[in-house]
Amino acid sequence: MSKAVDLFSYRPYWAKRFLPAPVLPMSRAEMDALGWDVCDIILVTGDAYVDHPSFGMAVIGRMLEAQGFRVGIIAQPDWTSAADFQRLGKPALFFGVTAGNMDSMVNRYTSDRKLRSDDAYSPNGEGGHRPDRSVVVYSQRCREAYKEVPVVIGGIEASLRRMAHYDYWSDKVRRSVLLDAKADILLYGNAERALAELAHALAAGKTIQELRHLRGAAFVLKQTPADWIELDSTELDNPGHVQPHPDPYASETACEKKVVHSIREVPRDQRDRVVVRLPSYETVRDDPVLYAHASRVFHMETNPGNARPLVQAHGNREVWINPPPIPLTTRELDRVFEMPYTRVPHPAYGKAKIPAWEMIRFSVNIMRGCFGGCTFCSITEHEGRIIQNRSEDSIIREIGLIRDQTPGFTGNISDLGGPTANMWRLHCKDEKIESACRKLSCVYPDICENLLTDQRPLVQLYRKARELPGIKRVFIASGLRYDLAVRSPEYVKELVTHHVGGYLKIAPEHTEGAPLSHMMKPGMGAYDRFKEMFEKFSREAGKEQYLIPYFISAHPGTRDEDMLNLALWLKAHDFRLDQVQNFLPSPMAIASAMYYSEHNPLKRVSRDANFVDIPKGERRRRLHKAFLRYHDANNWPMLREALKRMGRADLIGNGKRHLVPAWQPANTGGAKPPQGGKSAPPGHHNPARQGKRPPAVKGQANGPGKGPASAKRGKPVGKSRAGR
Repeated sequence: MSKAVDLFSYRPYWAKRFLPAPVLPMSRAEMDALGWDVCDIILVTGDAYVDHPSFGMAVIGRMLEAQGFRVGIIAQPDWTSAADFQRLGKPALFFGVTAGNMDSMVNRYTSDRKLRSDDAYSPNGEGGHRPDRSVVVYSQRCREAYKEVPVVIGGIEASLRRMAHYDYWSDKVRRSVLLDAKADILLYGNAERALAELAHALAAGKTIQELRHLRGAAFVLKQTPADWIELDSTELDNPGHVQPHPDPYASETACEKKVVHSIREVPRDQRDRVVVRLPSYETVRDDPVLYAHASRVFHMETNPGNARPLVQAHGNREVWINPPPIPLTTRELDRVFEMPYTRVPHPAYGKAKIPAWEMIRFSVNIMRGCFGGCTFCSITEHEGRIIQNRSEDSIIREIGLIRDQTPGFTGNISDLGGPTANMWRLHCKDEKIESACRKLSCVYPDICENLLTDQRPLVQLYRKARELPGIKRVFIASGLRYDLAVRSPEYVKELVTHHVGGYLKIAPEHTEGAPLSHMMKPGMGAYDRFKEMFEKFSREAGKEQYLIPYFISAHPGTRDEDMLNLALWLKAHDFRLDQVQNFLPSPMAIASAMYYSEHNPLKRVSRDANFVDIPKGERRRRLHKAFLRYHDANNWPMLREALKRMGRADLIGNGKRHLVPAWQPANTGGAKPPQGGKSAPPGHHNPARQGKRPPAVKGQANGPGKGPASAKRGKPVGKSRAGR
């Protein structure tokens, strides 16, 4: 992997003399108080501005401020005209646009495409403060406000839409967001490196067109540069007969463009000038097999150590995507998290509560990235598979800041984690192996033999954190990779004894092999081993504690029979899930490619093989969701009908072995209960057998993730008794 310029090694911009600002300004009055006549950079975001390192715009704003730039923020602007985009005046360098910490469509709509009434990133949790496809709308308004000012887009929404992508809400393949937003450049992933270089270069008088070498950048070209060699993606992974897309520049450049059909045709000293050509937008829009193929090739080119640039035609233009950014070093990441954040919402919000901040204000991010590779998850596409770690000292210092500065702190740290709870300091045993690897996961189908899984440093961190003066408890709330945890009984004991607040969330996601293989999740054997350890150490600690497992319904590759078996497992283990969520296809995720194409990009895509059973249509998706809530009387009519159709009418009845009863409560309609009294509903908790039932618990149904940084927050699910 090539070395990167240290993020904080640039000579500060001359405006450094005005900085740092107590809080990044959101009004002209605040700029005047700081003595600024202009902002060098204005960031536009769909979230309320919270000056906290768990909020992307605060991180980017403070990082650019550390480079010497005057940074202003326009948060949740009125997008109906350009007026609100002019409130801070014309930026000297560029607009930076993001939808916020979540994709705006995920933020605004449920998995059933229904409009949400709330928004955790808005004052008082009110919905309606951002538009659909916020990046597109905001970018267009920035252009209307100041036509000549460059527009740079980034964040989770732009990252996941950087190439032609399936859009669940319109149920079609949309072109790269670059074209719809009419932006000058897109910076994907955690973009601190690219933003720092871009800002300093623009300040030095360069144009964005001169900065197309930036890693983690995507931009639009008229044609592939003549000094690059094109490698057809269908030669890397042949899906069968391909109708070539027309080349609008064929007559001009046929004599110059170098096209090869195998990397072996390229001399080794020229392989750093190879770009992989994906099927065009028009092709993947009309051919689901080639969409799956493009997704497979894209995900094979995501390792910063060996990824090649990608190019995809959109009509007569080319969307060019550079390789991912080089991960930050521990020293760099420490400085990013230790900038002068106030750690509270901007004063303009007064006493309004911002739910996302309320949830994470006492938590600490200790790392970035995830090597799990879960196909339904968007973390990998955004943060990458290589874990970026903060130092132990930096984490301990932040806990001290929370203790000393955060309003309302009572001595409890709510979380030490990140995308997962227990990947901190885990890495490949050899940098050369890591740089050459194209595997999509380090833990599927089993934990890679090259992955170092020592959890002792994390145990030490936990101990130091809870020994700090003024700290009563340190909880772990991020999703736990239990397949890693079971390799370290010492870690599990430490976690269960000291860091579980009665409940611990883990994400088996399903019980059946077919759905799990399409999710790239471990089998239930690892869950059973972890559950046994969890209960053993809970008993030894004299604590009554509960596991909170999360499950996904209607995931690609899930048959009705799989959901039935999951429901039977839930009933057998006395689980009665609260709120659950169907699979939501987020842009560019592998599972979304399965959903759209009905093919499996985890294997070589073929026109005659690797078909995937997709639970599509409202009725089938509702059925899969109903199986997760088999105990809800409102679902019983649907489940009875399905069980009869599946030849499993034997599961309808009033005994313990039945899934749903033959009777229907009066207030839901249907048959009356049998004479002689009501049979207890399925999953009814027997206090004499199980002991006291835990109170209702809220959780998440689409896998592990941490606070606002997660791209895939889910809904509450259920609970399980430990130490029975």
